[in-house]
Amino acid sequence: MQRRTLITAAAASAALVAAPALRAQNLPAGTVRIVVGFPPGGGTDALARVVGQKLGVMWNVSVVIENKAGAAGVIAADYVAKQPGDGNTLLMAHINSHALAPALGIKLGYNAERDFVPISMVGVTPNILVCNVDQPAKIVKDVVALCRAKPGQISFASAGGGSAQHFALEMFKLQAKIFALHIPYRGSGPALVDLIGGQVNYCFETMTSATPHIKSGKAIAIAQTRLKRAKGHPTVPTMDESGFPGFEATVWYGLMGPSKMPPAMVQRMNDDVNKVLAMPDVQEKMEQYGAEDGGGSTEKFASFIREEQKKWAQVAQQAKVRVDA
Repeated sequence: MQRRTLITAAAASAALVAAPALRAQNLPAGTVRIVVGFPPGGGTDALARVVGQKLGVMWNVSVVIENKAGAAGVIAADYVAKQPGDGNTLLMAHINSHALAPALGIKLGYNAERDFVPISMVGVTPNILVCNVDQPAKIVKDVVALCRAKPGQISFASAGGGSAQHFALEMFKLQAKIFALHIPYRGSGPALVDLIGGQVNYCFETMTSATPHIKSGKAIAIAQTRLKRAKGHPTVPTMDESGFPGFEATVWYGLMGPSKMPPAMVQRMNDDVNKVLAMPDVQEKMEQYGAEDGGGSTEKFASFIREEQKKWAQVAQQAKVRVDA
């Protein structure tokens, strides 16, 4: 009996020693970089910093944000796709790099599905259809009527050809059966400046970028583009509620890694990102940026991306969206 007790105690001690070692094997050694395909200060960068700071504490490693801006996130995605699968280099993926750029049919240095492993969704935000205070049409049905009355004369700004805002406009044009003028800008900032100044009439803009102008009264929120109303804009109707059933054109963000990452490491990271997103202070910050519905399994995130790729490829084909549009 005494010998059996000693053996049991020894086995338990060995398990306790092995447990931290096993956990360590499921995490990268050394500094972890989360690569962001946009400049500091934007929504993608902000969310990466919120999540990265918490993961650094949880993993007891340095987690740094590395900005590789350019080509709407494509440059950063291309870079991460070619990194080793050791978990030291991750990507804060964006709808542009993993759904819209592939939908455009342009030549990419990576395969959005084959060269990455999804870790976790971080958040989804709506676009908001906005106008300046001088526009006569301030509800969706009136905007449609105005575009039909003046085909090709009503202008819509976007953050650039092939951007999430541009694709939201093209979906709107297809479903409303209207002809409107697309004016691409080099980012959301200049697009909103000209919208407020009256140089363009309307814009589908990200909730993060549009909200300060809506709150200041310089821009009017007409409709938002998720199927449910965002917590930050509970009084703004959805496009679905405004006569466009099923209309959903979001901006989303998620953590990914190179495709050769070990499955156990991917699962560990998924578990930890879910823990981070459940923290009250993180939830508060996510609400500030309008990011909702983060977390879930790796399989759920992968399925979501596939659906997005399919949807936007169809829009690109039907609307004949071109990269230089």
